[in-house]
Amino acid sequence: MTVNTEGAPVDPDYPLDPVPGHARKSLFSVSIVLLGFTFFTPTMLAGAQVGAAFEFWPLMGVLVLGCVVLGVYVAVIGGIGARTGLTTVVMCRYAFGDKGSKLSSLLLGGTQVGWYGVTVATLAQLVAQAAGWEGDGVQRLLMVLGGFVMGATAYYGYKGMFGLSVVSVPLLLVLAAWVTVRSFDEVGGMSGMLDQSPTTTMSVAVAVTIIVGTFASGGTQAPNWTRFARTPRQGFSASVVAFFVGQMLMLFFGAIGAIAFGQPDFVLVLFELGLVGWGVVFLIGNLWTTNDNTAYNFGVAGAEIANSRSKKPFVVGGVIIGTLLAVTGIYDNLITYLSWLGIIIPPIGGVIIGDWWARWRRGMPSPSEYAFPAVRWENIGAYALGALVAWASDEWGWGIPPVNGIVVAVLVAVLAARLRSPQPTSK
Repeated sequence: MTVNTEGAPVDPDYPLDPVPGHARKSLFSVSIVLLGFTFFTPTMLAGAQVGAAFEFWPLMGVLVLGCVVLGVYVAVIGGIGARTGLTTVVMCRYAFGDKGSKLSSLLLGGTQVGWYGVTVATLAQLVAQAAGWEGDGVQRLLMVLGGFVMGATAYYGYKGMFGLSVVSVPLLLVLAAWVTVRSFDEVGGMSGMLDQSPTTTMSVAVAVTIIVGTFASGGTQAPNWTRFARTPRQGFSASVVAFFVGQMLMLFFGAIGAIAFGQPDFVLVLFELGLVGWGVVFLIGNLWTTNDNTAYNFGVAGAEIANSRSKKPFVVGGVIIGTLLAVTGIYDNLITYLSWLGIIIPPIGGVIIGDWWARWRRGMPSPSEYAFPAVRWENIGAYALGALVAWASDEWGWGIPPVNGIVVAVLVAVLAARLRSPQPTSK
């Protein structure tokens, strides 16, 4: 632990303070940590679900569209995180007020706890299948073991996540690329892939909502890592690498494997090819690099809620809750969960972007120096209206719900900042 200017201990990951210059990282470092986050087996499952509903070239268009929406959104908020040096939940204090930010912290941290449970359940089910172990009791034991092991690197912060990601990301890329080539061979090359017919139906709007939903919560919290970037441009670029390129690759691998082998998950494709050992290696590396980032997210969210300068107790608490969710069956509701995340989370980021643009783009005071209002009701309203518009868009088929929610939240937050009288900037 280090100490701040007031002599108080500070977590080396700075959950409440701007990341100082000496702790900033390279573009490669931030990108590899974010890629470890987006290399995620349930994203492949989402790609498989979308892939079953479209022919090849329309599928490519849908995947690109979804990743552009997610990538641009995350890159903008990631660039803001690099400029301010703050986590998403601390930036929410500026947008929603000292007390109002607790709502966003609960939403962001809570959804990440849910994702932790989804990932733990995925790991346990597929490892049990690979090993030929049957019975709910074995799977639940694996969930408990996996839940606590994957939380370990998050407990040690950015350094632990980087060490894991720098080993696993290249391995996962090589293995996934090789199996994708095998998938094309399975259907007779490109011509065979083009001959494949959809087996279900899905609108473009629903497909994009699912794609955005895979990382709506995690992407909104990209500043938790991009704040370590040395410049806003590096924060923006690292977000593009991870949330456009990385996300696109994961969706593509999942969709192609499903089309070629009729399997909903890339790991099952490895099993189909007889690569059980490599399948387990891929699975553990893939899920671990995501779940330690997820645990880190709910750790800093908990630190913000409690105004604590240490995230570690909240990492431990979230791991316990997420593991319990896995044991009780959260995995069975994955697609519904993704759709809801694509509706209720992006408007939070929209408010942060709009408020930052209108009030703080020329400079933001330090959290220790700024007199936060208790609640900024106008931005709570901007979030509520953005989420309502996203829900209505999903309900009645108006365009792309996450995009609609973000745009409305940005515009209302900008308008609210223009109309509101200036607030005190120092205590």
